[in-house]
Amino acid sequence: MKIKHFVAIGLIVIVVVWMAYPRERGALDDGYPLPERDGAVSAVSGNAAINNDNQNFTVRVARVNSQSFVQNIRVRGQTKAFRLVDIRSEVSGRVISTPFIRGARVKAGDVLCEIAVDSRAVDLQEALSRQEQAQMEYQGALDLQERGLSSRVSTAQLKAALDSTAAAVKRAELALQKTQITAPFAGVMETRAVEVGDLMDMGGQCASLLDDTPMLLTGVVPEQEVGKLFLGAPVTASLLTGETVQGKVTYISRAANSSARSYAIEIELENTDFAIRQGVSAEIFIASNETQAHLVPASALTLNDEGLVGIKIVDQNNVVRFASVTIIGENTTVDPGMWVTGLPDSSVVITHGQEIVFPGQVVNIDSSWSSIPESSL
Repeated sequence: MKIKHFVAIGLIVIVVVWMAYPRERGALDDGYPLPERDGAVSAVSGNAAINNDNQNFTVRVARVNSQSFVQNIRVRGQTKAFRLVDIRSEVSGRVISTPFIRGARVKAGDVLCEIAVDSRAVDLQEALSRQEQAQMEYQGALDLQERGLSSRVSTAQLKAALDSTAAAVKRAELALQKTQITAPFAGVMETRAVEVGDLMDMGGQCASLLDDTPMLLTGVVPEQEVGKLFLGAPVTASLLTGETVQGKVTYISRAANSSARSYAIEIELENTDFAIRQGVSAEIFIASNETQAHLVPASALTLNDEGLVGIKIVDQNNVVRFASVTIIGENTTVDPGMWVTGLPDSSVVITHGQEIVFPGQVVNIDSSWSSIPESSL
């Protein structure tokens, strides 16, 4: 046998002897004795110091009263113009004027593009002359009919001719009027599609007009939340540009998106200062139902043996109780915490040390617990 084989056998023997060697019960592997389990537990006010005595555990508590809480539905969305319309021509011709530049704010009726009149004015004059002639012929026929010198048939034919000339005048007037393409509503001239000298066909685009008063917020709500919404619900939204805006729900879709199983909503925003632009991402908070809830620190939440989320409280008999709760919201402002339901109206909540006490355990209550301020944490 080689020497390395003897070394290996020796090591194995040493390990077996070490593992078989008896050890004193009640001691840890590192030689330190196990801590004693017996100890009293007492609850004190949330602003009292924790007693770190090895013989006593101390937990902090706070009295938490129920408060009115408006549950918010959180939605991601974006801003959208109330209207964005392509303004198109109803006649063809050469563009002779474009009074407004892109981005200009216009009023309803302002001329956005003007097309050359060409022969339209002459056509109108001709139609007016023919109408005048037809009117005189019709009046003459009426006089002859009254004297019995003309039949009713010929008079009716002249009346039809007069009506035809009146229609021709109206068509000529409309053709002349449509050479000026006007804004149908007040807004911003977002784009201008033609310049002076361009030849515009019938149906050609002159400009696009954006109506930004009011503005809209659009988003989608999942099917499990849509039942909590109602028309007119107040809305607060934080735009990615930094503004915080207020509005109300004006539209809730009745049909779900077939793929996402969500419902489209629209929220109307006042935009009197024209500060809101289209297409800005937003975080939307929609107020739904109002309920009574408790604001507790997130660290007070714990799990029981069944895996239920809850909070450990102390009852009037100095007994620790586990109260199962439902988280309905989060507060991230001045008093951070979680909004929960399921607690008694006024509860003494264990805020620190809840993991070292168990439901049904009797604890020592410091008499100062009753003087804890009845307020939010």
